Amino acid sequence: MSQRLPLSGKRIVVTRARGQAGDLCARLAALGAAVIELPTIEIRPAAYYAPLDRAIANLPAYDWLIFTSANGVRFFLERLRGSATDLGALRARICAIGPATRAAVEALGLKVDLMGKEYVAESLLEAFAPHSLEGKRVLLPRAAVGRDLVPAALARRGAEVDVVEAYRTTVPGGTAARVRKIFGAARRPDCITFTSSSTVRNFVAAAGAESLAGVQVASIGPVTTRTARGLGIEVAAEARVFTTEGLVEAVLGLYTEMTPPTAE
Repeated sequence: MSQRLPLSGKRIVVTRARGQAGDLCARLAALGAAVIELPTIEIRPAAYYAPLDRAIANLPAYDWLIFTSANGVRFFLERLRGSATDLGALRARICAIGPATRAAVEALGLKVDLMGKEYVAESLLEAFAPHSLEGKRVLLPRAAVGRDLVPAALARRGAEVDVVEAYRTTVPGGTAARVRKIFGAARRPDCITFTSSSTVRNFVAAAGAESLAGVQVASIGPVTTRTARGLGIEVAAEARVFTTEGLVEAVLGLYTEMTPPTAE
């Protein structure tokens, strides 16, 4: 008799953007879950690229280049490739917020010089503590809407920080109708996963926090958890390591004492 998988029979909703949810969905499915994809966020090009284009044209002037997401890396590179500036013009040291972002940078053949111990803005700032920033120029390509913690803190230490829009996030069309279909079904989901504050906010805007009554909520980290709780959502599990793997372990912990197998 085959061994029952730890998440067998559990219906788990994944709210990550379409095209970026594959790894999380695959890991949950491998543990026996019935995965329901419900992207509450869509990644789109920036609405206005002039500030990023100016920064790219002046790329050799920067001392630090900070990426706070793999999306930031992707859209920055796309814009760079369409410009008159070559990647070889980059002399800045590179900081990445976490392993996925680091992997996106290293895929370009670039070295990541700095990364926080935990994959949140606060830890990134701790990593900068030993470095003098007085008079340094810093470029931060990111989403149109983002936390101001990093640029504000670096500016207080004397850095000149250029925050430029590299991409934006929107709510996918038809999200509200899809939510009603999934959460209005006779068999409702057992658990929903949130991978960013935006996924939470967009879900609540589409369906309201009350639609999650009786559904376990798993968060990828403390920032996402704070957003959820601020919107009236009780979080049952939070990842200890703020990655896809950590989120899977948090979900697993809701239903079993087992931990997922380590990928070879």
